[in-house]
Amino acid sequence: QLKLVESGGGLVQPGGSLRLSCAVSGKTLDSLVIGWFRQVPGKEREGVSCIVHRAYSSNYAESGKGRFTISGDNAKNTVYLQMNNLKPEDTGVYYCAAYFDPDSNICPHLSQKDRYDVWGQGTQVTVSS
Repeated sequence: QLKLVESGGGLVQPGGSLRLSCAVSGKTLDSLVIGWFRQVPGKEREGVSCIVHRAYSSNYAESGKGRFTISGDNAKNTVYLQMNNLKPEDTGVYYCAAYFDPDSNICPHLSQKDRYDVWGQGTQVTVSS
């Protein structure tokens, strides 16, 4: 059974960095499409980044381009989201999500969150001085 567990959130000052982790169990990274999503109260959950680790494919929301980097570690079966130069508008609960597709070579558009059928519990990121 596929399961995702996020960690690494916290309180950070503007300009700081955090690395979020998504530990995957039940499937290997190479058989999954994995995304990171952010949700703030009163707003829809929005896509932040996605990775198809097997195909070395990734994408990013415009807000995170140049600041965020998504990566995967097969040995640890974990996906990371490195977030640098954080801004107050990056605040939210960050969720890792995945769906099984061993033949995929490209991430779906980040708006297609309904394609993801397994979600983690979320980790809070707060960027504030």
